[in-house]
Amino acid sequence: MVDLIFTRRFSMGHRLIHGASESCALPHGHNEFVTVRLEPTSLSALDGVANMPVSFQRAKSGWHRFVDEKLDHALQLAEDDPLLGWFRAHEPARAERIIVTPGDPTTEMMVCLLKAKLDAMLVADGAILRCTTVTLQETPTNTVEFSGDPLPMLPTPRPAGKCWWRRADMSIAD
Repeated sequence: MVDLIFTRRFSMGHRLIHGASESCALPHGHNEFVTVRLEPTSLSALDGVANMPVSFQRAKSGWHRFVDEKLDHALQLAEDDPLLGWFRAHEPARAERIIVTPGDPTTEMMVCLLKAKLDAMLVADGAILRCTTVTLQETPTNTVEFSGDPLPMLPTPRPAGKCWWRRADMSIAD
């Protein structure tokens, strides 16, 4: 199988308020790398002409746009973080740049949300490719990798329904 692997760098800010550590409860940031591994959904020989299941441009353009326009320099907050309410009340335009997560926006949570988002995007693009693995490197020494279906790993959405991570659009909050 010929896999396509893409890595994109982005800067982010977040805070963890549910007991990870006191230092993580203050807003802080990381320069992260997200790597995705895609494989064709059907096995076929290279055709001797184009010699690819899909062009790199098609395979990565939507995902890279999402990373560059929505993840890069965004703030990640839990849906119950008081800062989210403050931004929505006092700086609504900036609140649109906040990625809202069910519970703390840990690297483990984010890798599952990003895998679900990419899965939705690939299905909407005709399911020519499927994502087998998403790797999120938070620091040079801390990396989380996820393979498989992320939806059973994620909390039940509140309110129930299709959350931003299940939609093939550019949304980062509901």
